[in-house]
Amino acid sequence: MTAQGVAPQTGSGPEPPNTPLNQGRPHSARMYDYFLGGKDNYVADRQAAAKVLTLWPGVMVAARTNRAFMQRAVRFLAAERGIRQFLDIGTGIPTRPNLHEVAQGVAPESRIVYADNDPIVLAHAQTLLTSSPEGRTAYVDANVADPDTILSSPGVTEVLDLSQPVALSLCALLHFVPDDWEPHEIVRKLVEPLAPGSYLILSHITPDFDPEATQRTVQIYHSGGIQGKIRTRDEVERFFTGLEMVEPGLVVPHRWRTDLATGDPGVETGDVTDEEVSFWAGVARKP
Repeated sequence: MTAQGVAPQTGSGPEPPNTPLNQGRPHSARMYDYFLGGKDNYVADRQAAAKVLTLWPGVMVAARTNRAFMQRAVRFLAAERGIRQFLDIGTGIPTRPNLHEVAQGVAPESRIVYADNDPIVLAHAQTLLTSSPEGRTAYVDANVADPDTILSSPGVTEVLDLSQPVALSLCALLHFVPDDWEPHEIVRKLVEPLAPGSYLILSHITPDFDPEATQRTVQIYHSGGIQGKIRTRDEVERFFTGLEMVEPGLVVPHRWRTDLATGDPGVETGDVTDEEVSFWAGVARKP
């Protein structure tokens, strides 16, 4: 960690699924790590992931395409919209390049706060705290279901200036938030305190393209104790209520600003299909 890193801060809030570091049960972050080609996963994660792959063969493409979308969106906001502050909630296990590496690769003075409420992510938090000398990074241990705790945590208030624009990243997170957590209200509470000119980056699994495969995939996650809900385009679009969508709007992630692709899987060659990815993704500005 550089001198610009900030030690993890602790928050409180409703307990998410799989809080214990239980190697005997599948875990959403570790499964996502496996789909991305990572090595921070265990037998139970790989077994559950194998079941998903039999139903949704494109899931590894989907995970990598979603990750590439996040990188393009961050690069776009840093390079073309002048954003220098980022709040990434639902960070997951670090996978290079991490969000701060993308943002600081464009603007070294960028400040980034990561937030998650997961012991395996916390165990890897030091990787997220390696900032450029000009910038700053922090990690907040808090649950997305408690947005007030995230926004008031020292990790946020000491690193970010909420009176200035911030890019809020909620990528591949909200499909792990069930309806009874009121996810649309959570997003509203996160966006409301942000300054005008702030942005929301969001991606979400959808049943719209391959309903049978995605619904059966959800059943596998549920059987492993992982909560969540996949949502239609209209339901995902509601997360952007009151915001101004950045062109090309809400699209499958491999069709979002392909002019910014730098080796993204399938984006430059056109090999990725909507059915494989089965995500909606978009970026919007707070007026």
